[in-house]
Amino acid sequence: MGIERRKFLRNIGLTMAGALTVRLPVLGSAMAACGHLLFTRQPDAAWIASLYERGNATTYLKSRNELQYIGMPVGGIMCGTVYLGGDGRLWLWDIFNKNQEGIEPKVVNYSANVLDGGKKVRSRDGACYIEPSKNIRPLDQGFALQLSWGGQTIIRKFDEESWPEISFEATYPIATIRYTDPALPVAVTLEAFSPFIPLNEDDSGLPVTILSYKIENKDRVPVTATILGWLENKTAIYSAGDAHERVNTSVKGKNWQGIYETVRTKSGNDKDFQQQYDYGNFCIAAAGNKVMVSPAMPTGELTDAHFSLMSAKQAVKGTGEKLTGTVATRHAILPGRAIRTDFAISWYAANLHFKDIQGEGRYYANKFTDAAAVMKYVLENYARLAGESRQWKNTWYDASLPWWFMERTFLNISTLATTTAHRFRSGRFYAWEGVGACEGTCTHVWQYAQAVGRIFPALERDTRQRVDLGIGQMPDGGILFRGEAEKRPAIDGQAGTILRIYREHQMSSDHAFLQQNWPNIKKATLFLIRQDRNNDGMEDTPMENTLDAVWDGEIAWIVGLCIAAVKAAALMAAEVNDTAFATICNDYTEKGKRNMETQLFNGEYFIHQPDKVKGRSVIGSYNTCHIDQVYGQSWAFQVGMDRVIDREKTLSALKALYKYNFKADVGHYIAAHPGGRPYALAGEGGMILNTNPRNEEFPFGVKDAWQLGYFNECMSGFEHQVAAHMMAEGMTDEALTLTRAIHDRYHAVKRNPFNEIECSDHYARAMASYGTFVTASGFRYHGPKGFIAFAPAINRENFKAPFVTAEGWGTYTQQGSNHTLQLKYGRLQINTLCFQRTGVKQVLLGDKKTPATFKEENGYVTIQLATSLQLKAGQHFHLTIV
Repeated sequence: MGIERRKFLRNIGLTMAGALTVRLPVLGSAMAACGHLLFTRQPDAAWIASLYERGNATTYLKSRNELQYIGMPVGGIMCGTVYLGGDGRLWLWDIFNKNQEGIEPKVVNYSANVLDGGKKVRSRDGACYIEPSKNIRPLDQGFALQLSWGGQTIIRKFDEESWPEISFEATYPIATIRYTDPALPVAVTLEAFSPFIPLNEDDSGLPVTILSYKIENKDRVPVTATILGWLENKTAIYSAGDAHERVNTSVKGKNWQGIYETVRTKSGNDKDFQQQYDYGNFCIAAAGNKVMVSPAMPTGELTDAHFSLMSAKQAVKGTGEKLTGTVATRHAILPGRAIRTDFAISWYAANLHFKDIQGEGRYYANKFTDAAAVMKYVLENYARLAGESRQWKNTWYDASLPWWFMERTFLNISTLATTTAHRFRSGRFYAWEGVGACEGTCTHVWQYAQAVGRIFPALERDTRQRVDLGIGQMPDGGILFRGEAEKRPAIDGQAGTILRIYREHQMSSDHAFLQQNWPNIKKATLFLIRQDRNNDGMEDTPMENTLDAVWDGEIAWIVGLCIAAVKAAALMAAEVNDTAFATICNDYTEKGKRNMETQLFNGEYFIHQPDKVKGRSVIGSYNTCHIDQVYGQSWAFQVGMDRVIDREKTLSALKALYKYNFKADVGHYIAAHPGGRPYALAGEGGMILNTNPRNEEFPFGVKDAWQLGYFNECMSGFEHQVAAHMMAEGMTDEALTLTRAIHDRYHAVKRNPFNEIECSDHYARAMASYGTFVTASGFRYHGPKGFIAFAPAINRENFKAPFVTAEGWGTYTQQGSNHTLQLKYGRLQINTLCFQRTGVKQVLLGDKKTPATFKEENGYVTIQLATSLQLKAGQHFHLTIV
């Protein structure tokens, strides 16, 4: 059922920029002039309908003051954080292994109490949500254009101050920036990115940023264009002192040339210095055979002299002096023609260390010795790296789903390209919850993050095997929820990890992962089952959960999550022919489902049944409407499982969440319920974690626990999982409205669109957003079985979307009775396909009847091919179902 449509949404939280595709009436010239619209009530039918429109890429403009907060991560995944600003300059540069909390460690004042009763907000409390970071530039970097035509010459930096208009297309992983000046004879476009290739975590994990400039001559006379790039040498930025000196040296390779920037001890004894956490080097280079370089850029404003031919080989300066290397390319461009010139900046800071963690150093140090070696690899393999990255971008956004939706559900995977996520030299993946906050790849947070397991499944498989079922597994099967940093499991993290194991198995090409790890998977599942002390199928052992407390009683969201996890274990048991254990698991889930639906459903939504002895003397959600109450069913849809909770009761619960917890404007609610962290502000829309529909005096049992603040917050990771679930259950209006509310909270006019904040910046749980794309596509996949299925939730008769499998990715198209899988990368084995169809008479492969069997069940047709089909990149598979 759709949401109420009687009232027009005038909520300031659902802020719409003029360039966005959602159609809304202008509410006054003052608001129109500032480039966004304000709302105060619930959405009407016209606004809801606009959410479904395909639209165009979200484009932020200088003229609307939308560039200052943009920080798109454009370094390789697990290589530190380098931001691309709205004007094309690079900033932040958190690549020096400082392990700081937040992209900008700071404390800001807030108007209301936060968690502990204070009015100071730290990075982990949302400081950058209230006061977004901008213009953090520990080193000087930039590009500039020298343009000559018709007897005149101009010099123009590529920055916000130098152009009448700049536009930024927010299409991660490749942003497109356009510099516009009607007085100039050229159109200038920048594409900025680091190689990003799904299923290829190594080539997506290069410490480099590529800046590809295109200049088109729009005039009738030839122009000469020179692009100059510069990079200040700030190697060993924190540890270098008077005893050190910085050195810039010209370097070259096959079809590229640049400046290599490093630092050394004046005495020549560098052994100890090279162990410093921030020790390393840089390289700036350009592709081509006629690159001009200079190891020492002259000081002062840019003049023609800066663009002259440069030939010195090396420059050395003390750390108290500024040393900046430059590279430049020059092109003569005829009327109507265009050129593209590619620059790159690489870095190398391999001395990554964490206290008491098994593993250190950065993974990229296995392949490269310094930034120049990185540059050599990138530019000598540029055609493939850039080509496959651009192909992924085109594949992702070439979809029938709305542009804004494709952006918001995918861009959070950029968290991997920040200092939230790391990869040790051993190959181990290791992460905070958010930048520098809460260590140990926390199971009860990271189990929400659906993106990594679908885009880089090898990373997740390794983490399950190496950490969760290895380093972190106790003899009784419990999984330490922060690896070495913890001494106990978390109940939701345990259940979520079993579900992730099932996902990782499905995203494998064969059964090897499951078979190798089955004994430990079984132990982990038995641990979960044993937490049901009264043997009613509902977990009731007090244990840590993601809301940082130990809850007693039988809690719907934890009970349902455990049921889903044990059901996943039953399915895995069947695949390894462990029928006895499959029976144990199925008995547990059937009993748990029955009791959950009868005992924990209050007629409208699912609740927390207090412990019979302790009652409400400890913190809990009790009779409140909790955001995760049917999370187990949400997870089940992510791995293609059938129902684990009754459909009608689940729908009732989701409708209650929308009725009680979703606020078009959270302002009144958070004013009346202080204590939460500011992840949504007055005038913004979002879904509150817990609400109190029964108006109980002490709905959460205790009166003053610090964790009570959580219940009054809007945390986007939780919201995304609810949106994903709503999408799967056919509540598409509500799913899109909730996702759009998050998207608009992170509009660039207010804060960084690429930084969804919870406990610090770039919070891992926000990668739950990819799950909403999964359910919008109705995508199900089981690699070892060669099974693939689609059941679009939106625009079924004319649907197009990307898909990623264990070894390949491409595009799925559904037009009427025609179904096509076009593979763009890798390979794909198909044995069985499933689509949402009824009344099937025959299946045609191309224009021929395919040797296959098919059966209909519950509105779906399953097609079993007689012979396994092997697709390679560039091939397609076309089915007609009539």
